[in-house]
Amino acid sequence: QVQLVESGGGLVQAGGFLRLSCAASGLAFSDFAMAWFRLVPGKEREFIARIAQNSFTYLDPSVKGRFTISRDNAKNTLYLTMNALKLEDTAVYYCAADAGDVFTTRPSTYDYWGQGTQVTVSS
Repeated sequence: QVQLVESGGGLVQAGGFLRLSCAASGLAFSDFAMAWFRLVPGKEREFIARIAQNSFTYLDPSVKGRFTISRDNAKNTLYLTMNALKLEDTAVYYCAADAGDVFTTRPSTYDYWGQGTQVTVSS
């Protein structure tokens, strides 16, 4: 079955750096657009970034310039590189896979999800 497994979360000071990974299995990874979302308790799941099958990337303005999304199809792995972290970046981060090729930020349109990894930014 399809599995998406995030890793790399943790506790970091404001201004710091983290790189999240999402290891995919059970799917033709290169055929899927991939994305990162995050969830803060009491809020809606928030779109962060998407990378298409052709590696075209889009980042939400709230993280553009600080975060980078990338993929390694040979390793079936998605990455989120996060620089200049802020307190408000604290959340559970999820990777998601979309079999379609139409750009979307709506969580309901993604086919598969990981279990999430906690990122906590401290002052």
